[in-house]
Amino acid sequence: MKKTIFATMMMAATALTASAQNVVKGDYGYLYCHMSDKGEYTAYAVSRDGYNYTDILGGEPIMNPQEHARIEGGQRDAFITRSYDGKGYVMVTTDMCVAKSHKWDNYGIDLLKSDDLIHWTSVTFDYRKGTSIFSNPQDKSVYKDWSTINRVWAPQIFWDPDYVWENGERGGYMIYYSMLNRPEEQYDRMYYSYADKSFTRLTQPKLLFDWGYATIDADINLLADGKYHMLIKKEGGQHGIFTATSDHLTHGWGEPVADDYVSFEGKKNCEGSSAFQLIGDPTWRVAYIQYSDNPKHYRICKADENLRNFHDPVDIKGVTAPQHGSFMRITKQEYMKLLKHDYQTRMKQLKEEYARNKTK
Repeated sequence: MKKTIFATMMMAATALTASAQNVVKGDYGYLYCHMSDKGEYTAYAVSRDGYNYTDILGGEPIMNPQEHARIEGGQRDAFITRSYDGKGYVMVTTDMCVAKSHKWDNYGIDLLKSDDLIHWTSVTFDYRKGTSIFSNPQDKSVYKDWSTINRVWAPQIFWDPDYVWENGERGGYMIYYSMLNRPEEQYDRMYYSYADKSFTRLTQPKLLFDWGYATIDADINLLADGKYHMLIKKEGGQHGIFTATSDHLTHGWGEPVADDYVSFEGKKNCEGSSAFQLIGDPTWRVAYIQYSDNPKHYRICKADENLRNFHDPVDIKGVTAPQHGSFMRITKQEYMKLLKHDYQTRMKQLKEEYARNKTK
């Protein structure tokens, strides 16, 4: 009896300490915000059930990637969530354009914010410039030479109300991503920085964990057990999308669970996982790109309340060229706003095309 009471108290204490969480609201539908496999830009699709989607703008860019990705002009791996106060939206993308560079290297990330999901402002961080781009350049750096950076990949966002800035202000967006600097490290490792509430300032990266082999594409969620659960692609060791847990957001990440991972795709290569819950359902859905197929398949499988027991994978429906992205629950007002934007943009394009044809 005493052991049971103690265990219950420990679980409650853990839940209280795990206070960081992205704002979740909306009981009408889902926004899938993703990199398009047609090109390195960000696209939208909306759904009522989380499986069957309708493209916004026909799967074309929802913003000009060259305007916001100031290093290479390409946006990959879009991750979107609500701002900390629930009044706006923030997004991060990998600033990268393989079509232009013809190599799988890049040098920075883009931080974007919006009040309406349609119009975006942004800040670009070119890591080759070194510690001067960060808000705390005087702190100890993880690299000796930033000019030799090779990768800054797949950033994601987690709101942390307990983060304390140097001026005493509380609250920051934890931005976590993988980096590689070949002259100074042997493989991709997970790092994290903090962005301020304005989403324009970024702290120097710190190492999140190092398991002794390459890891990329992390996706962190806070579960009902009070623990942070991470989905992540192991590129070293046994390949696949695995899970790990921690009582703390920025440290304490244990080794991945070895016997319960996204394995039903056999030897096919998977990455870019994104977990989300359906409205009114405590279990989870895990989306990912099965990129070794030709054509590629973007899959959604089921998982239990503890983000374990992966099963029943199916293809996403209705999306043109789905790729690495993220899911956000939305309200009816937001859903209708995006459909209206889609309609108005298409009508404007038709009128412009008609005017051009008329003058020929």
